[in-house]
Amino acid sequence: MLTRIGEKIEAEQRLDREELLFLLEPGGRKPVALTLLGHWAHRVRTRKADPSTVTFVVDRNINYTNVCMSGCRFCAFFRPPGHAEGYVLDRDTLSRKIAEAIELGATQILLQGGMNPDLDLAFHTGMLRFIRESFPEIHIHGFSPPEVAFMAERARTSVDETIAALKGAGLASIPGGGAEILTDRSRNRISPHKCTADEWLAVMESAHGAGLRTSATMMFGHGESAAERIDHLLELRALQDRTGGFIAFIPWSFQPCHTALDQVKEPGGHEYLRTLAVSRLALDNFDNIQASWVTQGASVAQAALFFGANDFGSTMIEENVVAAAGVSFRISRAEIERLIMRAGLRPVQRDQAYNALV
Repeated sequence: MLTRIGEKIEAEQRLDREELLFLLEPGGRKPVALTLLGHWAHRVRTRKADPSTVTFVVDRNINYTNVCMSGCRFCAFFRPPGHAEGYVLDRDTLSRKIAEAIELGATQILLQGGMNPDLDLAFHTGMLRFIRESFPEIHIHGFSPPEVAFMAERARTSVDETIAALKGAGLASIPGGGAEILTDRSRNRISPHKCTADEWLAVMESAHGAGLRTSATMMFGHGESAAERIDHLLELRALQDRTGGFIAFIPWSFQPCHTALDQVKEPGGHEYLRTLAVSRLALDNFDNIQASWVTQGASVAQAALFFGANDFGSTMIEENVVAAAGVSFRISRAEIERLIMRAGLRPVQRDQAYNALV
């Protein structure tokens, strides 16, 4: 099996489900050496992106509300409707956050808010227009597929029409959040009130059809099987074959503290790097894969640059969701650049489309 896989990687041939599952979890056999996986994944990475550089983006995550009726068992950030700690950012606060980000060199904001039943589609399009008119230079990367599906359901309109309205108001791209694991067994266990796997994929396909590029994610380590991780990757690969609309993939490990799944043992660096490497080998039609310093810290993220990742993610001037689970890694732009250079690579600031910024 290993010989066959190695030959296919050298010949740039696609790995199938059986082969990918063998690499991730060989089923009672001796695990494939992590160093070999890293070697293969890095070889593929050097074909997909400039092997001498690592990109990063300067941005800010803005959670415009923390009220959400999804009740996901893995989330420590949300507050249910009517909760005393629930909030919706006013325009002055939103403006201040964006202005601060721009002053710190940000070229984009990540705008997310969950499923707040008090905020309709008009609220979201109004917020987008306000940002576009007030800060025309900023790229708005916002609203994960569950949010878009929820907006469409509340407005009693189609996903296509909802995306058209959001794009017309200023939305420039869509993040890949809310994917978790794209199997309904897993989703029904951890987020039963959120959109299904097929609905998540349908939102992304609609966005790609409307000309919006998107990212894709995978949150792993919350009780899903190795086979479900592989099925998740294969769903993304199949959609990318059809549309070519995914610009990057970001896998990250579940953080259980302060959540309803706090009994789950969080994945360590070894498991993260193995999953990252297999992701790079599976997603042969994705150019960019991000390292996750937010959940794994700087040292593991630096190692990830030799396990398939070509991007260090963002500076995340502000991050709330992972921080609510008790993880508080923080890295400045200077530190990101230092970590990349110490790995023998050249740091390059990029925009959302992965264009280098000089």
